Amino acid sequence: MSRTRPSADGPTPGSSADDLPEADPYEVARAICLQQLTSSAKTRGQLATVLRRRGIADDVATAVLDRLSEVALVDDAAYSENYVLTRHTQSGKARRALGHELRAKGVQETVIAEALEALDPEAEAATARALVDKRLASTARLDVEARTRRLVGMLARKGYPGSVAVRVVKEALAAERELDDLERAFLEIVDSVEPPGE
Repeated sequence: MSRTRPSADGPTPGSSADDLPEADPYEVARAICLQQLTSSAKTRGQLATVLRRRGIADDVATAVLDRLSEVALVDDAAYSENYVLTRHTQSGKARRALGHELRAKGVQETVIAEALEALDPEAEAATARALVDKRLASTARLDVEARTRRLVGMLARKGYPGSVAVRVVKEALAAERELDDLERAFLEIVDSVEPPGE
């Protein structure tokens, strides 16, 4: 009994595999996007990059992404607003760093600007101060210049402008010195008080 061997180029002519319809590119693109969105929210730019890597034609990708935007499965504005608030709260990132990260995710400048507006400058300064306060103790053995450099550098890596970083660090170090002076003064008072007689 002779068997027809499949060719290396595809199914054997006349076989049932010949009758399989070619996959609809729109359905393939949609399935890719939905699979991506099940793990976490994504920006339109991120999804477009994934579709391009998977060989989806630009016109098909645009149509699918437009439809996902219409039904609010892809919403760069909501994504960006949530991203800014979450990343600022959890990791202390500043406006500049957050804007850079959103640009890397393909978000448009106008959308980024709106999302960053939600970040109050006073809250941003308070977050910078909290970050410095957390690190102060670990720098206590260093001289003032080295401490300042290290703390300002930490804030700069999180995207804080130099002027904000320097101001916050100077304030934190001054407050620490003031507290040390108060503690010393208190201890001197305690030491100078004679214990009560028996």
